Amino acid sequence: MALEVSPFPNEFIACLHAVGWALILPCFWFLDQLIAVCKSTTLEQTQRLEQECYLHPLKVVFGFILFFILFLATAPFAFLGFLLWAPLQAVRRPFCYHRELPSTADSETHRGFELVGKASFGFATANLCLLPDSLARFNNLGNTQNRAATIGQRIVQGICRPHIRIFVDSPSSCGTLSPSNSILPTVNPSTYGATDRQAQPPAGDYSYSTEGHDSLPKSKSSDGVVCKPCNDTQEPFAEPPSPLHNSNQNSNQQDRTGHRSAPRALLSQGLRQQGNPPWEVSSLFPANVDILCLEEVFDKRAAKKLTEALKPVFGHILYDVGVYACQPPCSCSSFKFFNSGLFVASRFPVIEAQYHWFPNSLGEDALAAKGLLSTKVLIGKNQKRKRVVGYFNCTHLHAPEGEGEVRCEQLNMVTKWIGDFQAANRQPDEEVAFDVLCGDFNFDNCSPDDILEQNHCLFDEYRDPCRAGPGKEKPWVIGTLLEQPTLYENDINTPERLQRTLESEDLRKQYISPPVPKSGLPLVYPEAGQPWIGRRIDYVLYRENSISKHCKTEIEEVTFITQLAGLTDHIPVGLRLNVTMDTDRADE
Repeated sequence: MALEVSPFPNEFIACLHAVGWALILPCFWFLDQLIAVCKSTTLEQTQRLEQECYLHPLKVVFGFILFFILFLATAPFAFLGFLLWAPLQAVRRPFCYHRELPSTADSETHRGFELVGKASFGFATANLCLLPDSLARFNNLGNTQNRAATIGQRIVQGICRPHIRIFVDSPSSCGTLSPSNSILPTVNPSTYGATDRQAQPPAGDYSYSTEGHDSLPKSKSSDGVVCKPCNDTQEPFAEPPSPLHNSNQNSNQQDRTGHRSAPRALLSQGLRQQGNPPWEVSSLFPANVDILCLEEVFDKRAAKKLTEALKPVFGHILYDVGVYACQPPCSCSSFKFFNSGLFVASRFPVIEAQYHWFPNSLGEDALAAKGLLSTKVLIGKNQKRKRVVGYFNCTHLHAPEGEGEVRCEQLNMVTKWIGDFQAANRQPDEEVAFDVLCGDFNFDNCSPDDILEQNHCLFDEYRDPCRAGPGKEKPWVIGTLLEQPTLYENDINTPERLQRTLESEDLRKQYISPPVPKSGLPLVYPEAGQPWIGRRIDYVLYRENSISKHCKTEIEEVTFITQLAGLTDHIPVGLRLNVTMDTDRADE
């Protein structure tokens, strides 16, 4: 059953809600600007110094006075709007759903399992810090609306690029090279063309150029490197580019075999060896991501801008996820000023979704409805014509340091809620291809202060490809939390520079947040002979014991993504899984 688009039971209630919010919004915006005018980011401070601008104090004074007067003038209307808006939250479904109508019935599903019994799925997660502008500035990030539009453009730009494999014939080589590296020519993004019905990125003013792989001819150089389009794309310009509305396709429609060669053999990459999956530090989002999870998309207008940017690629989007006002409804125990900040974009149809909010949040985190969003997506059919589905869960845990007990309680809730959701929605005539959990967990696997979370039983069920054990990361792993005061430093203010910095351990430790020591104890990090990794708090986990018993999962690659450099204080993470289904055992 498809989800309803509106979060309200009927149009009359939806209109009342819109009127209430329209009365609140001007007052809210003036308050936001009142605070924002007094708080500058380090980038703005540097720009004023370079321009020798001495009028900033006058701007602050007069801006504060103007916005304060406007705030007072609109406050009575906001109060009336609040009286109308708040009671309606009791009947609001805790998410909005956007669906793009597909061009054909098969364009939202793939036939990988149906044709060859295997398929490849790409997932990515990123914390965007899209708070109201005034609050985002306390994280050294401003201009929330502009950032949201630029982030959406960059994600589409990375995901929609043609996937090219570069086969290396040299005996010293042991893999294929990544198209995201600089050995390929760089062209303007406007030269991107659709290959194998893949989308063109929407026209926009991208802030930097990326590789234009669609114009790369087949060639063989003297050193044995053969460059050619991968077998899941057509020859460049073999047919006119597909219109944008045909782009809502999953990665398996560009890769009918459902399995791609293991990538990578460069400095910023690692091949499958000694039990480690292939990994990469990439300046672009992985091509053909199927499901995208974003955190801290708290601002409603920013969420709509992201939706507008992503909808040509992801036809199913859940945004404005969470509850507002008094929770539980008609009680005064907890008031939620912000939603959960969760945002999920999927190429596959979302057939079931459920949200739970954490009742144990403390301090400033209690003002937001952080929680868990669980979804069930329709993938396609297998060779036995049975329906194939997948489960995708995303969460954002309690943030303050030193409160591991709260996060452990939330992990307990996450485990229970996921189990309840899958038990309630699993059908006997379905095959489950994947079960993924991702998000910002707000703890890492190297800080002594996070030892409780590191040993939680969740990691006995879900596999973390970056984790060697409790409190120990694999040596190739990179921290995902950037130091906020340094976000605009030259070493990390573009995707390419951030990529180079992450490749260097000496540089990396200057910009990645270090582990949190146990209270009152000195920090000894890293241990002798171990690399410096830093805090990795963004996770993409997968579980195998909850999928169909005849499915086998293999990690194709793990990706640390630098494409959002200067736009957020987190490094996005990607994971691609190969799933093989033994259809001979499907009816056992």
